[in-house]
Amino acid sequence: MVNRNLIRNLEDDDILAELALLVPADQAEELLFEALAAEQQDYAQGKLVDGRIVEINDEWALIDVGFKSEGTVSLDEWGGDEDPPKVGDTVKVLIEEMEDELGAADDPYGMISLSKRKAEKIIEWEDMMDKVAEGQVVTGTVVRKIKGGLLVELGVIHVFLPGSQVDIRRPGDIGDFIGRVIQAEVLKIDDMRRNIVISRRSLIERQREEDRAYLMKELEVGQIRKGVVKNIADFGAFVDLGGIDGLLHITDMAWERIGHPTEMVSIDQEIEVKVLHIDREKQKIALGLKQKDRNPWENIEEKYPVNSDHKGEVVNVMSYGAFVKLEPGIEGLVHISEMSWTKRVNHPSELVNIGDEIDVKILGVDPAGQQLSLGMKQTQKNPWDEVLERYPEGTDVTGKVRNLTNYGAFIELEEGIDGLLHVSDMSWTRKIGHPSEMLEKGQEIACRVLSVDEERRRIALGLKQLDNDPWDGDIPDKYQPGQLVKGKVTKITNFGVFISLEDGLEGLLHISELAEQKVEDPEEVVKVGDDIEVKVLRVDTDERKIGLSLKRVEWGEEQERAAAAAEAAENQVPASSVEGELKGGLGSAGPLFPPSSEE
Repeated sequence: MVNRNLIRNLEDDDILAELALLVPADQAEELLFEALAAEQQDYAQGKLVDGRIVEINDEWALIDVGFKSEGTVSLDEWGGDEDPPKVGDTVKVLIEEMEDELGAADDPYGMISLSKRKAEKIIEWEDMMDKVAEGQVVTGTVVRKIKGGLLVELGVIHVFLPGSQVDIRRPGDIGDFIGRVIQAEVLKIDDMRRNIVISRRSLIERQREEDRAYLMKELEVGQIRKGVVKNIADFGAFVDLGGIDGLLHITDMAWERIGHPTEMVSIDQEIEVKVLHIDREKQKIALGLKQKDRNPWENIEEKYPVNSDHKGEVVNVMSYGAFVKLEPGIEGLVHISEMSWTKRVNHPSELVNIGDEIDVKILGVDPAGQQLSLGMKQTQKNPWDEVLERYPEGTDVTGKVRNLTNYGAFIELEEGIDGLLHVSDMSWTRKIGHPSEMLEKGQEIACRVLSVDEERRRIALGLKQLDNDPWDGDIPDKYQPGQLVKGKVTKITNFGVFISLEDGLEGLLHISELAEQKVEDPEEVVKVGDDIEVKVLRVDTDERKIGLSLKRVEWGEEQERAAAAAEAAENQVPASSVEGELKGGLGSAGPLFPPSSEE
């Protein structure tokens, strides 16, 4: 093997003479010409040069590139579709690495590193650069999925298609594009890294812009257009009309109620829609599906006149009522107040559930607002229409205590029919602070119907009216003015003391009647629970009150007469007007009782 490094160091004048000493004379001139030709090549790392195969073995081919040393190329770099290399063939190779003047330290032969395959790649790249530029549309085949996107084959080179640039909306699996021939726009060329980035999305967007501009010119309200469902949300679906998306709102999908747009449409479904509104400035389009069909609310007043009865299906239940479908697209509301004549409905679900078929009556029709007001109870007989017949005044009835309030008790006479037993109608004699003192919830009691108000749907009941009024005779007969009686102190107030004379009957011992001297605090004289003897001063049947006195228990007639005269003088009442009466029991407005007739 000739050391070309030595040849390169020979002086020009002596080169042939020196060569003749190294090799036969017929080869000296050939070697000189080869050395001169090598001088014309740019031998630098990363350069492409022409080489000649000078030797081949089982693993590599030795290639002379006209440099000071040869290089080897693995036989694997010849593809299966190429002719096998032969000695003397000329090949284009890439100089990958060069030794220094003395040869590489770890290479005893001082060979340079060459690559045929990389040279071919560079040639292919340079050829591609002559054909493509940024912004140009290219066509290629998707060959495989890599990290971040797809690899696309353009002729003999591969380019990168990022996942975000595959489509306007990123597909669920970009791997579905493998094997497809696509068109894309060249986004970027990196000559240093020999890398090309392309975008299918930008090409689609550009085409859509052109389609959108054309579509906006010819689009008109009222047109029926075909489109493809591209996206679905809770509020509706976006439909591609061929370059521009329109919104198909859920309320414009069907005349009847639907829960979600997926009940009507699906992704990639082709549908026909009607153009409802166009905002050309914002490029927004409102679409309708139901508007293709006849509006069921047309002539609604003729189909569903007020007071007509119909059957319907409960489609929704809210806290304030239930929505009932009479036909597809026609629904009405049964308000909670229109569900029952008699039942107290806390929530509509107590009476109806979704899917129930019920009878309703049309109460009101609003064609403009597309609303129907319905009633359930109106399809049934109103029990209050016969209440007056079933419960005339004075009738004794039996019922159950349904509820207790501060002012009385509600007595259920039958399902949905209550009467009010007011606290004042519970006892003739007993002062009742709360109905629970006499009644309890769920208790069965007998009452008397006092009055019936059909219009206001009210029945007044009485409990005490079942017995005779003791104030009409029993009490006045039993308790006479001047009579001494015994009782128990039940309550003390700042104006006097209440004394229980018998069960349910109390009298008032006014503070002025406690003692001869002035009393500031009744508890200085008596205590709750004390048994005391008092004198009856007055029995007022109109006011249903009994006036009592403690200080007069020991008084005689003369003291009574003198007290009456003093009270009359104090109030400037003529003596003749008090000849037969004396005050007492309730202070200056207290009850009177007649004195003894003996003079």
